[in-house]
Amino acid sequence: MKSPSPNRIIPPGVLLNGYRQGIFPMSETRDDDSVGWYSARKRGIIPIESFRVSSNVERIIRQDRFECRIDTRFRDVMIACADRDTTWISDLIIDSFEVLHLAGHAHSVEMFNRDGELAGGLYGVSLGAAFFGESMFKEENEADKVALWHCHRILRNNGFELWDTQFYTEHLAQFGCIEISSEEYNARLDKALQKAAKFALPE
Repeated sequence: MKSPSPNRIIPPGVLLNGYRQGIFPMSETRDDDSVGWYSARKRGIIPIESFRVSSNVERIIRQDRFECRIDTRFRDVMIACADRDTTWISDLIIDSFEVLHLAGHAHSVEMFNRDGELAGGLYGVSLGAAFFGESMFKEENEADKVALWHCHRILRNNGFELWDTQFYTEHLAQFGCIEISSEEYNARLDKALQKAAKFALPE
């Protein structure tokens, strides 16, 4: 397994300070060795009390088609999320977020099929009672949506108050994503950062 080089990462403190300010890093391409910091005039969030999935996803969950684990294959999840024609997830971001993961602030939700293979998942950043969703992927149908369901369960059961998706998209709207102003987002973020919450599977 490749280990991140401390000489070419964004330090965890820099990353966390960015998220505290409501900005997030993105690269231009997979091979980009730099990042830009971004925000949005209107911000996408999923209100934790309003999350929903389709009846088909609920049926798959009842069937236990996938096993949920967290933080066992973090780097693999990031690499899978970056494996597309165009991506903002560069090697620099992968290495930097792996260090942030080792520091306890970046997490992965992983779906494994009955053969023990990684079938889908997501990753994001946890800070205070805020969770910043970064990206997700699927190798099997609906595995990404089941990962979102488990992520919601983690956030709801552990007292998280803000689920940031960065941008609103029609795809995320099916799960309850809404768009709010940057002013409202900053107020919600400030409130969530005042509290502590642990990103862990319910017992």
